[in-house]
Amino acid sequence: MRAEKKFLTSEYVARLNASPFFIVVGYQGLKVAHMSELRKRLTQAGAEVHVVKNTVFNVAAKEAGIGELNGSLTGQMAVVTGKKDIFVAAKALKNFAAEFDKLKIKFGFLDNKRVEQATLMAYADLPSLEVLRAKLLGLFNTPGTQIAAVIKAKAEKDEKAAA
Repeated sequence: MRAEKKFLTSEYVARLNASPFFIVVGYQGLKVAHMSELRKRLTQAGAEVHVVKNTVFNVAAKEAGIGELNGSLTGQMAVVTGKKDIFVAAKALKNFAAEFDKLKIKFGFLDNKRVEQATLMAYADLPSLEVLRAKLLGLFNTPGTQIAAVIKAKAEKDEKAAA
């Protein structure tokens, strides 16, 4: 392998090891301005996109312990990685793909397990982590609030009966 390919492979391996996930997208037909917009949106989502050379990325995936991608990398491909969660990145990709139909979400890997395109779309439809936390806290808070309301109503009823 040539020195420049070894450098690219080591760069891809470093990115894959630093990210808990990656998503492979096809970008054929996107203009430079669209790719710049995609990069901007992914940066806001805590992720980044890099155009990859398929054969070199396949070698990098093996070296990173992901294993064989079984010919999944065909055509013009880019890889999205990030330090946050896959859900926010998937949502940004889905929204972008809805606007610019040239972007094709192929598959991804989360914790070294393959995630198919349909699952990624389901991830994109989930609410954000903050919203899920708020809903969970609301569920914990609801029974206590209801008990307090019942006790208060009973106390008010007893006061009226005593008066």
